[in-house]
Amino acid sequence: MAGRGGAGGSDPYARELARQAREYEKARKAAEAEAKRKAREEKLAYEAARAQEAVDRTYVLENDVEQLANLLRTAVLESSPPTFDRLKQTFTPTAFAPPKGRAKAAPQPRWEEYEPEPPRGILGALGFGRKGYDAEVEQARARFDKALRDHARDEKKRVEKLDKLRAKHEEQNHLEAARVEEWNARIEERRAAYRERDVEAVEWFIDQALAASKYPHGFPKAHRVSYQADTGDLLVEIDLPLEDVVPAARAYRYVKSRDEMNPVPRPDKERKELYASVLAQTALRTVHELFAADTEGVVKSIALNGHVATIDRATGREVHPCLITLQTDREEFAQLVLTQVDPRACLKRLRSLISPNPYELEPVRPLVTFDLSKFRLMDSLDVVAGLDSRPVLMDLTPTEFEHLIRQLFEAIGLDSVNTQPSKDEGVDAIAMNTDPVMKGLCVIQAKRTKNVVPFETVSALAGVVEHKRAAKGILVTTSWFGRASEAFANEHGRLELLDGANLVHLFKEHLNLDVIPGPVPPKRRPT
Repeated sequence: MAGRGGAGGSDPYARELARQAREYEKARKAAEAEAKRKAREEKLAYEAARAQEAVDRTYVLENDVEQLANLLRTAVLESSPPTFDRLKQTFTPTAFAPPKGRAKAAPQPRWEEYEPEPPRGILGALGFGRKGYDAEVEQARARFDKALRDHARDEKKRVEKLDKLRAKHEEQNHLEAARVEEWNARIEERRAAYRERDVEAVEWFIDQALAASKYPHGFPKAHRVSYQADTGDLLVEIDLPLEDVVPAARAYRYVKSRDEMNPVPRPDKERKELYASVLAQTALRTVHELFAADTEGVVKSIALNGHVATIDRATGREVHPCLITLQTDREEFAQLVLTQVDPRACLKRLRSLISPNPYELEPVRPLVTFDLSKFRLMDSLDVVAGLDSRPVLMDLTPTEFEHLIRQLFEAIGLDSVNTQPSKDEGVDAIAMNTDPVMKGLCVIQAKRTKNVVPFETVSALAGVVEHKRAAKGILVTTSWFGRASEAFANEHGRLELLDGANLVHLFKEHLNLDVIPGPVPPKRRPT
């Protein structure tokens, strides 16, 4: 009978202990199961959040790329270019708002708040306690009178403070109104000067238009402009974005097994093509926005150079290569349907020069690289009258040689005038052909040298011809030109190169002068 009932037998205490142990074990297992369930849920939630992060980051990338792919289209369809009217400011006076707690007067003290309670009951009716009550009333009256005086003093201070604040507010309104009026008056003055093609006014307005253009993050805003009033030509130099403006990743992928957020690389070909498109779109967009902003029509043509500011990886030095250069007039540009063009093909149609490898910053030579705001004319000098019977051109001073060239073209039949010496323009004379069929501006550069004329001199003159919208550019020299220069001039179509041998013939034919040019050029090897 002692072993009946198993462990613990019929011992109630033992049975209770066993029951508690079973309950504890059951609770422990349930807690472990709940912890595992929560851990699984937390892990799933974490993984879902990371996966969603990958989706979100991919969406941001796709949105950034879409903005880059539609830089030009967005500007054409949505931009609102600045005008002189939009640059004006409006003034709306603000209402005076008293500080919190000072807007209204504090409630005036009331006697009821100070009056003591009179005696009540039979004693009060019989007049007992009256003396004490009268004393209390007198004291309360004194407190009440003081409260009235304090309230009047505080109210006076409040009103005075409000009056000062209101006067200050009105003064600020007045000053702001005067500032806006002055600003708008200056805008009107600039508008009038702009219509008169004042260089400073035009360049100021172009600066405003360029600054107002909104680009995605990572685009530089540096630029400089130069306006030529006599022809309506505008030279614009802008900084273009670097290649890192194109996202290196195409998407993001969450790797659950390693808990890693891995970028999916964008193929090099895609990055390079998109970067080249971004540069082309930026150039076309800039020209579009400037023509659109110029509602007065003072800008007839735009020459644009697009540079990038970066570090040369080979030298570690700062460089500023030109990746795009173009020149177009308003009429030609207006024919373009910019919402439908392929940007790079459009630039090629505009006879632009585009870097063949912009991703590697391979530069092109700008069509125009200097400010030709105005030709500075100088008095003519008669050089022919002072020459010997057979002058040596190399014995002349540079100024004498330039004037002699001017006289030669006058003898040929062009209206010519020399320009002031300049360090950067490279233009020595202007000639105008007044023939009704062939009329047009010619820019002339004279090189008195014993050496071959560098190719850079020829290409620079081509830029002047484009920027001045000249009919022809003529480069004359006492020496000779290389094959590359001659090929470039032939391809350009509006350049004419006159070497020493040609000068001998022209001077003899038109001025009856036997001149001796520079040294004889070396014999060329057959090509």
